[in-house]
Amino acid sequence: MFRTFRLATYTSLLALVGIASSASAAELKVVASFSIIADLAKNVGGERVDISTFVGPDGDAHVYQPRPADAASLEGADVILVNGLQFEGFMSRLIETSGTKAAVVEVSKGIDPLKSAEEEHHEGEEKAEAGHDHGHEGHHHHGEFDPHAWQSIHNSETYVKNIADAFCGADKAGCATYTANSETYLAKLGALETEVKAAIGSIPADKRTIITSHDAFGYFERDYGLKFIAPEGISTEAEASAADVAKLVDQVREDKASAIFVENISNPRLVEQIATETGLKVGGTLYSDALSGIDGPASTYIDMFRSNVNTIKSAIVGG
Repeated sequence: MFRTFRLATYTSLLALVGIASSASAAELKVVASFSIIADLAKNVGGERVDISTFVGPDGDAHVYQPRPADAASLEGADVILVNGLQFEGFMSRLIETSGTKAAVVEVSKGIDPLKSAEEEHHEGEEKAEAGHDHGHEGHHHHGEFDPHAWQSIHNSETYVKNIADAFCGADKAGCATYTANSETYLAKLGALETEVKAAIGSIPADKRTIITSHDAFGYFERDYGLKFIAPEGISTEAEASAADVAKLVDQVREDKASAIFVENISNPRLVEQIATETGLKVGGTLYSDALSGIDGPASTYIDMFRSNVNTIKSAIVGG
């Protein structure tokens, strides 16, 4: 009986070791270019994926400089997730240098992209004459389209579906898990969209013009009915000139902007200068291109959206 018990115990241990090794073998090595994509990927991948990120919380992917270790992490990856739409200028050369065999997935594939503000300026002279010019002449040109597509929850649903497809392609045994996780998360995003629309709907229509540091909220504007104006272009690399700032101050007065906000990735100096010149109070921090740290108010994508909406609403109508 003692030998039978010992044999059974040994068999159980072997089974446990087998489970552990198969779990670690099934673990997908995923590299996400920046924190927002990493969070979406965690919600899809759950325990089956090991995710690392180049540009972490409060980091600015516009100006990120790759480190030697980055190429090494790509080399060992199974899946590489990038935003696309020319957002990550540093990624293509890094991928090439690393010699990685990983699938490179543009998670924005399939969305309806907005023209960038720079393109709109070049194409729409009539808009400029009507006082809608954002003053981006001579700014760093990010590309034909605005890359900040995650500022639409509807677009982020497409991101999630693309991530689930990528994980299923790289790990067929885990596909049922990825599909179930993505459906659970998509339901949460649907509920978030309803909440956001109700919150913005409670802001009076004549108080929906606000100022941010750079043009990161075009998709938010399109989907939720706020108007964002910004001194910098699509990229934070673009420096606003004195003429841009003067034009923006005029525009603020003309459009009767309700509030001005700093961003977690940008130097607040310019926003503070505009606030001083226009008499607007800085309404808080918005999270545009990066999540906050784990202890901050925007450590996940859903928290980021909720934090942004609550900050905007509180600054304009209070509470």
